[in-house]
Amino acid sequence: MNSTDFSIKAKQLIDSIKGICVNAGLGGDANEYKIVTQSFLYKFLNDKFLYEVNKLNSSINTYEDLKRLSENEYELLMIKLGTKSAHFKPEHLLEYLFKEQNKSGFAKLLDETLNDIAVDNSDIFSVHTAGNTEIRLFEEALIQRSVSDNSRHDETARQIINKLADSKFDFQALFSAGFDFFSTLFEYMIKDYNKDGGGKYAEYYTPHSIAKIMAEILVGDTKPSNVTAYDPAAGSGTLLMNIAYKIGPDKCTIYSEDISQKSSNLLRLNLILNNLSHSIDHIVQGNTMTEPKHIAKKFDFIVSNPPFKMDFVEDHEKVSSLPNVNTRFFAGIPNIPKSKKDSMAIYLLFIQHIMFSLSETGKAAIVVPTGFLTAQSGIEKSIREKLVENKWLKGVVSMPSNIFATTGTNVSVIFIDKENRDKVVLVDASKLGTKVKEGKNQKTLLSHEEEQKIVDAFNSAEAIEDFSVVVGFDEVKEKNYSFSAGQYFDVKIEVKNITKEYFEEKMKTYKDNLNELFIQSSKLETEIIKQLNQIKYE
Repeated sequence: MNSTDFSIKAKQLIDSIKGICVNAGLGGDANEYKIVTQSFLYKFLNDKFLYEVNKLNSSINTYEDLKRLSENEYELLMIKLGTKSAHFKPEHLLEYLFKEQNKSGFAKLLDETLNDIAVDNSDIFSVHTAGNTEIRLFEEALIQRSVSDNSRHDETARQIINKLADSKFDFQALFSAGFDFFSTLFEYMIKDYNKDGGGKYAEYYTPHSIAKIMAEILVGDTKPSNVTAYDPAAGSGTLLMNIAYKIGPDKCTIYSEDISQKSSNLLRLNLILNNLSHSIDHIVQGNTMTEPKHIAKKFDFIVSNPPFKMDFVEDHEKVSSLPNVNTRFFAGIPNIPKSKKDSMAIYLLFIQHIMFSLSETGKAAIVVPTGFLTAQSGIEKSIREKLVENKWLKGVVSMPSNIFATTGTNVSVIFIDKENRDKVVLVDASKLGTKVKEGKNQKTLLSHEEEQKIVDAFNSAEAIEDFSVVVGFDEVKEKNYSFSAGQYFDVKIEVKNITKEYFEEKMKTYKDNLNELFIQSSKLETEIIKQLNQIKYE
């Protein structure tokens, strides 16, 4: 089975589980999201476990094969397995549950199985909160708590297990397909679960085109190894996945923090699907501004698409009183707006936090509203000044409008490189892309060729007319620290040679047109006076 065939089957499996949830009364419910994602995760881990174990011992293919092992043989096998997969006992396998499905209380058996797997693998697969509380791999009593109708517990559990047993993950084909396959599958799995705290999930789901461009420019042709990558507002981890695969999953360790529990769980699922389980222990659910879990660490690479606007009035005083606040937020903390309708520019805190968190040779890519590039005062200006004065600014790419389907805000990506002592590359990609409809919204899509055009122009520091420009830091200062490429493009004045006769003919045409307009104007003035004279007081 090739990856395309399996992609179809995997999506059919996801749709089937959603159908089971609808029949159980969970259509559109938050519990549907839990059952769909965790059922898929269980299936993936089951097949991945058997795949990895079989590579270590080719005689192990089934539940019975694993059951025949002595206790010592099993423990030795798990030591060899390490973190390549979650560890399963024989009775945790899908094959065993499939055989047991007709027994009374099957939903309880399935829930207890998932609970055992979560407990047994808590050291590697648990996400942590900023307060060090563990968020387990699977929900406790997943089926029994999600399905309110007790009479449907066993039947729902049986239907799920039967669907999961229908097909098998062919990891040899999937891993050869690589990151693109898993990222597409992951996005398909979560596409209907886009609400988080009243907002839309898609609002902070970074388009793959931006994520790819950020990773390609940040890493370039270098071959980093044993490095760290961090996102302080990670969401489901699109940016982190892209940079991890550009560097190599086995050559980097991922760190993240995000205030959303759902996002942190989705990021864990993304890491598992993309063979990055070794980084799960560094995934934190918490408020990066008030409880920065990784504050003591400096990172080699940082990527971020932070929230642009968010009300953090309640956290304002806490942020202001944190240790090292003036060092971490050197340019200041946004003031509380006078009007409740005005949101606070929290992204300015994230930019400063990222600059603070970079190692001495660190590099960063940050999505910002394009207005940040030219703001003439305030925190925005102070941040830009520091990036230029320290010669940390590597460049900027201004993206097309509507690159995010859910917002009309124009965005740009600023690139920071603390080893940069040379030129600054400014790219204006605002005219690229194709407009398409996505639901009720309009979205701009970049082709692969357009993505590559941006990357090549930036990485080669190539000046292209009306597209990219290479400038020195002194030039940026002269332009009042503007990061907008358009302000550095040469002004072109088109000169056209004309004859005296052509000139006189044009001037006569202009005069004739003006005389005609003057005549019409005079008639209108006379008519207005006439109408005014007819108005009488009664």
